Amino acid sequence: MRIGVAGVGRIGTMHATNLAALAQVDEVLLFDPVSGRAAQASAGLPGTTAIDDFDDLLKSSDGVLLATPTNTHPALLREAVAAGVPTLCEKPIASDLAEMTKLVEEVEASGVEVLVGFQRRFDPAVFELHRRIRAGEVGDIYLVRAIGHDANPPDFGYLPASGGIFRDLFIHDLDAVPWLVGEPVVEVYASGSVLVHQAFADADDVDNAVVLLKFAGGAHATLSGGRHDPLGYDHRIEVLGSKDSLTAGLDARTPLTSLEPGGHVAGPDAYPGFPERFHRAYMNEMSVFVDVVAGKVANPSPARESLISLQLAEACEASRRSGAPVRLDTKVASK
Repeated sequence: MRIGVAGVGRIGTMHATNLAALAQVDEVLLFDPVSGRAAQASAGLPGTTAIDDFDDLLKSSDGVLLATPTNTHPALLREAVAAGVPTLCEKPIASDLAEMTKLVEEVEASGVEVLVGFQRRFDPAVFELHRRIRAGEVGDIYLVRAIGHDANPPDFGYLPASGGIFRDLFIHDLDAVPWLVGEPVVEVYASGSVLVHQAFADADDVDNAVVLLKFAGGAHATLSGGRHDPLGYDHRIEVLGSKDSLTAGLDARTPLTSLEPGGHVAGPDAYPGFPERFHRAYMNEMSVFVDVVAGKVANPSPARESLISLQLAEACEASRRSGAPVRLDTKVASK
């Protein structure tokens, strides 16, 4: 099997490396819109070959992964779908809800499998949490807590094009938490502050925020996120239910210190960033994508479901600016 990767920046190169390590993949084809970049990346990655043209990449690939800048996703995804090539597209597939809705309808009409790259769904512990919830082992969900804090702020030059903290940092939890709960969100409240650096305020953004989600069945979720954690990258999800309380993301590398005797102590090997924290998730994501291309498994992250997280992100931003809760149309992501 040959898998194409469009975009060989940090994420694309990581995906290409993981794909090349899979026994099912015979060759990974690399394309980048910047001339010479794919050839340079291929020279350092065994099992890969550079391709100069995106159309040639589609013609030569059994499946293609899009890791180019967000503003290029709609056009490239349309080309891939028109060519009938199964695609994994990094989030988001489009930058606003109206455009994404139209694109999702086109994808579904084509019948081509399109996965959206929300890696939380492929993380072994988060996936097991989802399985236990669906099996009834947690019982009725009372509360979900999601924590997502970067070790260090992003490059300040990135901020004006980031889409803001809710579309950038929170978007993965805004996908994962409703996926775990299995119910529509009916109300959103969000608040944020600038505590790390003035650059966030200059970009009309915040660097620390909290989100409260209310689900149709009455359960709530609290999400917290920030751009600086001095101990390392921290991402955890906790679910409290009528039968059990479970967490994903608490291990020896979690940057958290308990003051209780014998409690958890942050070690010297705390996660420096998301690639390390979600290494297993990214490996599984590529393995599952290859199986979807081969027709062996169902699509676990379909394009339509990605509408939910963007709708929630837009509601969070509106709530943060107004200071008031936002009621949601639960029909946005339904057929």
